[in-house]
Amino acid sequence: MKWKRLYNALTHPSDLIAYLILRTRWAERMSDERFLRMIYYIKFHKPLNLRNPQTFNEKLQWLKLNDRKPEYTLMVDKYKVKGYVANIIGDKYIIPTLGVWNRPEDIDWDKLPNQFVLKTNHDGGNYGVVVCKDKIAFDKKKAIKRLHASLGRNVYKFGREWPYKNVERIVFAEQYLEDDSSNELPDYKFFCFDGEIKALFIATERQSGDVKFDYFDADFNHLDIVQHHPMSDRTIPKPDNFEEMKEIASKLSKGIPHVRVDLYDVNGKVYFGEMTFFHHGGMFPFHPSHWDKDFGDWIKLPIK
Repeated sequence: MKWKRLYNALTHPSDLIAYLILRTRWAERMSDERFLRMIYYIKFHKPLNLRNPQTFNEKLQWLKLNDRKPEYTLMVDKYKVKGYVANIIGDKYIIPTLGVWNRPEDIDWDKLPNQFVLKTNHDGGNYGVVVCKDKIAFDKKKAIKRLHASLGRNVYKFGREWPYKNVERIVFAEQYLEDDSSNELPDYKFFCFDGEIKALFIATERQSGDVKFDYFDADFNHLDIVQHHPMSDRTIPKPDNFEEMKEIASKLSKGIPHVRVDLYDVNGKVYFGEMTFFHHGGMFPFHPSHWDKDFGDWIKLPIK
């Protein structure tokens, strides 16, 4: 994985430049607006339009600066959001929690089953996720090291995604889930706009270390979008409970200009994953580029 990250950095110079700048104290002292303008210019090679944003990525930066409801902090907390979501759609969609700890060293391994998943509650992507499929062969020291690294990551610092700024960081364990038909955990990530589902992408092949993203419209027609990850070379079937997932995502996103609702489909049962306000931080181009404007048209910005 380290060699792959190095390769990606060397083949994407703008990403490497942004990565190096993000780790300077000079960047830390910048205001949110100045910081976002700088990183956006590096990534897209054009100024960030905040006066009259038009594209999806521009509008996400505008929302970072102007749509700051306190409840968003609870909604990005992967542990606390479970109670929030359960109040809206019910407990049956919530992945059971097996334990909660302030530090990785506090994990009570004896109380965990043979298979489980450890997570930090504030981190993005798979940085704060450790999967155990066999506790006897599980490397606890390596898991603790990874969780410590995740707890030390400041998501707000790297993308000025302000809801993460005040999340009280913890470690928690969840029930291990795997779909019998694929032996993996495909997740369905719905792009929601004030309760309206416009598109989604499905992440597959995570366990191979080369994750694939396939985008679809709300009727499950495959879209030609490539963003940060390649498409899969296999046909992805429409899940039987697709309409149920759309209904859940719609309920959870009502009243929010834009949020991505992530759901799992495991052996015909739907589970809630997480809520993401700033897809890829709003810092990754779409290919073809017109999709950036198309997605942007779906966001109706609130009045300041």
